[in-house]
Amino acid sequence: MRETTPAGAPLTLTRWEIRPRDGAPPLRGDLRVRPDHTPDAVIVLCHGFKGFKDWGFFPAVARAVAHRGYAAVSFNFSRGGIGADGVDFSALDLFAQNTHSRNVEEIHTVLDAVASGGLLPRRPRRIGLFGHSRGGGEAVLAAAADPRVDALVTWAAISSVERWSEDQQQAWRRGETVSIPNARTGQQMPMGPGFWEDIAQNRERLNIARAGASLDIPWLIVHGEEDTSVAAQEARVLHQAASDGAELLLIPGGGHTFGAVHPFAGTTPELQAAADATLRWFDAHLE
Repeated sequence: MRETTPAGAPLTLTRWEIRPRDGAPPLRGDLRVRPDHTPDAVIVLCHGFKGFKDWGFFPAVARAVAHRGYAAVSFNFSRGGIGADGVDFSALDLFAQNTHSRNVEEIHTVLDAVASGGLLPRRPRRIGLFGHSRGGGEAVLAAAADPRVDALVTWAAISSVERWSEDQQQAWRRGETVSIPNARTGQQMPMGPGFWEDIAQNRERLNIARAGASLDIPWLIVHGEEDTSVAAQEARVLHQAASDGAELLLIPGGGHTFGAVHPFAGTTPELQAAADATLRWFDAHLE
């Protein structure tokens, strides 16, 4: 990702951890800031399904955000499956417990820590929220319920949580665990019946399009036109549901990750277009 300060300018990277009071697994994340600058605005970055804070483009995006003068806060969802090493999906027992409601709650937990000044040198004046894929849909749900969020950007966001086959739904209803293949690692990743129970019991609260319609903050909806994981039509659905404060940007030739891979092999024209638009959006609405 191109930097907006002189090449090689350093960043301060701080690892942080939040331990929930209920004894749940901790939330672990990173804070990136420029050492010569005390930011008064922060951007929280949320990864997607089978993702993590150090996947592919996420560190590059976080660095670009920090070089821009913001505090960049990225984190792993506690039930994302990433183990203590922060790299491998070695905690599949936790992945089996993941739900949308839990992830949204954890976004609020991070926003609490950010807004209170617990993660930063001082309380921020403005807060931006960024999410990719499933994390994008969950960021919409969190932003709609949290007035502290001042601007939102989603990449390849899902428009609905109900996107599972009838066979998968039936298995969950029978109390079974459904295995989801991870094409990158070759692992079969277990999703327990609690995942579907959460959707079935909270359909109204987890209605992403309705949450998007209630947003009264600036929202940039970015999507690759060639996305085969989350179709570009889902971006159109979100944009049609949104208020006048939303803008839709479709990236020609862009796939679900805008050409980025893991390990990160550098930017692509599609990824750079998404990143440049994102930084301009936050500049316009967090300054």
